[in-house]
Amino acid sequence: MRRRKHDSEHENLERWLLTYSDLITLLLAFFIIMYSMSKIDSKKFGEMQEALSGVLKGGTLVVKQGNQIGALSGQGVLKIGFMKSLGDAVKRDFQGLGNENLVNTEVTERGLVIHIMESALFEAGKAELTDEAKKTLSIVARHLASLPNHIRIEGHTDNLPIRTPVFPSNWELSSARATEVVRFFIDDFRVKPEMISALGYGEFRPLIPNNTPENRAMNRRVDIVVLTMQITATEPTSQFYSQP
Repeated sequence: MRRRKHDSEHENLERWLLTYSDLITLLLAFFIIMYSMSKIDSKKFGEMQEALSGVLKGGTLVVKQGNQIGALSGQGVLKIGFMKSLGDAVKRDFQGLGNENLVNTEVTERGLVIHIMESALFEAGKAELTDEAKKTLSIVARHLASLPNHIRIEGHTDNLPIRTPVFPSNWELSSARATEVVRFFIDDFRVKPEMISALGYGEFRPLIPNNTPENRAMNRRVDIVVLTMQITATEPTSQFYSQP
């Protein structure tokens, strides 16, 4: 009987050693991998380590994973999932109004992009907002006015040339349309002027080829871009600007 007890104790001791050796091996492999990562890019490794530490303390971490860019924090700063929900909410507001096909949304690496076709905003070759256009923009503005994100308004045309005393080319037309939308957002919805900007791309950012009248109509548009918090942080600022 004594011999059996001794054999059992010896067997249990060996099992404990096997578990311990497995743990040591795993830890060694883990530290080798971590050391390799830090040597490959010590700067990025250090930044990520610091950022993760900040998040654990309730700070903010900006990350990029594939096509998803956003800010993660203990307070739940605007994430890419919210961008999708925001776009869906904008689309729902246009359902049943008869012009929902003139407004489309998509989430890209830059953030939420709201495409509004020319016919919903402007008459051909003009940059003055129609009354119907203001109703359309009001629906969008209600969702965006209180966001902390920078809003970029981008004007686009098709590839048909324009040459008038007011608009010598599509550059001027697209820029004027973007600026008109910016003014509406600031004047009517009190969007902070330092948090919005206007760009004119002319004919050089088409969504689809300009090879049919229908395609050209799709390319004549104004894009309202809600930038991610990461890109918002890179927008130029000035310490000398003060709100009137």
